[in-house]
Amino acid sequence: MGRARVGVYVDSMNIVRNGGYGMRYEVLRRYAARNGEEVVRLNAYVALDVERAGSDPNYDATLNFISTLRDLGFKVIEKPIRWFKDESGRAYGKANADMEMALDIISQSDRLDIIYLLTGDGDFCNVVTMVQNKGCRVEAVAFCNVSAQLRREVDLFVSGFLIPGLLPTQAPLAGTPKWGEVGSRVRGVCTKYIADKSYGFLRFMHSLGKLWITDTRMDDSPYTSVFFLEKDLPAGVYPDHLPSRDHIFEFTLMEGEKGFVATDITLVYQYHS
Repeated sequence: MGRARVGVYVDSMNIVRNGGYGMRYEVLRRYAARNGEEVVRLNAYVALDVERAGSDPNYDATLNFISTLRDLGFKVIEKPIRWFKDESGRAYGKANADMEMALDIISQSDRLDIIYLLTGDGDFCNVVTMVQNKGCRVEAVAFCNVSAQLRREVDLFVSGFLIPGLLPTQAPLAGTPKWGEVGSRVRGVCTKYIADKSYGFLRFMHSLGKLWITDTRMDDSPYTSVFFLEKDLPAGVYPDHLPSRDHIFEFTLMEGEKGFVATDITLVYQYHS
């Protein structure tokens, strides 16, 4: 049996607006091929202000971003920004590539086995169902404001906050230990909480691999468990709500007597059903 064929479709505008500014596309590509899959399609849908691109030198960052995507092998679909005025006369721009992205996914799905959908937009639920019915597996990766229906519709939803290196951790400094090393900042979820003893365990992804092996005791699991004390939980997080896959925590890894211990825990984001 040959390698699974993969297509990656990134709604860059949705990702940037919803917590994914600074997402590393090279990490995304490695993530999509983490188990030896063949990446066949890499599509990124990007908003482009045509007028500024031709006249404003400060627009170079956007043009460089597009060039970088192409260097990484992405086909960039540029969606021109259309400008409108509100009732007070203020100009605002809109660019929506949903239709183009949906049509590409549907038309190209016949030659794919796995589709990675980078968006939190619930309008894609019908597209997901359609290509699943054609035999494709659909996995979604997104950050904030992800449609609860989309999370339920896909075969697997993975918060982009949890993928090692996909989005920089808070205040990265030169010389900071790499993700997963003692002293590094990582992000994870609470998978176990013992209320009568006031402690629990967080789980973070230490490497890209077989995400379905969630038992951290298994050698080929890409996850690691980290001990934490209730007193170290950030303000506003109540033990009654734990364990939870909806709370995304960022924390520093310290070494304890029996393994990793989480310190300086912060709440990055909370998903809602």
